[in-house]
Amino acid sequence: MNFTEKYQSLIVLTSVFIGVTLGQISFFQLYAEHLIIPFLMIMLTGVFIQIPLSDIKNSFTKIHFTVASLCINFIWTPLFAWALGYVFLRETPPLWIGFMMLMVTPCTDWYLVFTGISKGNVALGTSILPLNFILQLTLLPLYLLILGGSVITIDPISLFYGVFLVLIIPIISSNLLRRLALRFKNDAWLKEKILSKIGLNQMIFLNLAIIAMFASQSTILLDHPKIMLILLVPVLIFFAANFVIGQLVSRYLKFKYEDAAAFNLTTLARNSPIALAIAVASFPDQPMIALALIIGPLIELPVLTAVSQVLLRMRGRYIRAYS
Repeated sequence: MNFTEKYQSLIVLTSVFIGVTLGQISFFQLYAEHLIIPFLMIMLTGVFIQIPLSDIKNSFTKIHFTVASLCINFIWTPLFAWALGYVFLRETPPLWIGFMMLMVTPCTDWYLVFTGISKGNVALGTSILPLNFILQLTLLPLYLLILGGSVITIDPISLFYGVFLVLIIPIISSNLLRRLALRFKNDAWLKEKILSKIGLNQMIFLNLAIIAMFASQSTILLDHPKIMLILLVPVLIFFAANFVIGQLVSRYLKFKYEDAAAFNLTTLARNSPIALAIAVASFPDQPMIALALIIGPLIELPVLTAVSQVLLRMRGRYIRAYS
């Protein structure tokens, strides 16, 4: 785990503080909102260039792992997130939508870091990444229209315009860059010169977007200082319940420890940058949706750190049970 991964929560929190501070200056508050989407588009181009979609076939080598994780991520989790939002967030519909957007998008990056920390099967966790990626891009707009439409009024045209702006364009750009790199150089050059440096650049542009967002919306945050406390309970319940479900499914399917750890983290970790980009582009008049997607990971990352340690403590039990 490198420096930015280890201190990601602290870095994001620092960016929030910088953004709120700059937001007290009228110049920054006025112009910051125009920088959010460009920063997110650059960041997501870096995310997408790392994902070789041709590797999607690898996710079918362990069919039980794949089917179980897809059922939890794309059937159970959306319904559970909607229900938690109804119980805890129905008085603040934008937070409900933001919470739901966070929870229905499986992680495509840092869950592998935590899988490695817990000595899980990183290769198996990686194999399902392209499939998770494709399905979340396809299904998130549908979840918003079907489930989110009962919470706030959603304009389908604005939603799909936002998807086009922050997903389709970066996907096309990243695919073009990857093809050009492979055509004029080779795979080794791509990995050494481009992919090895993307992680840091991705973190930089994500935090620049967060600074710009909080600078433009600092007034709203200062007027609603309890947002993090409001989100804390449903977020913790989500992770606790899904951890238990992941353990029960792993034992039912008789996964060995390494596979069980990968399964738990694949079904727990969430992917806020993609959801954040869609929220910013599709709901510019609902800034609290995006604020929920930034605050959520401040809770999530410490939880995933704790989960990794819990899994390590359970390792001996798995080894004794399935040796």
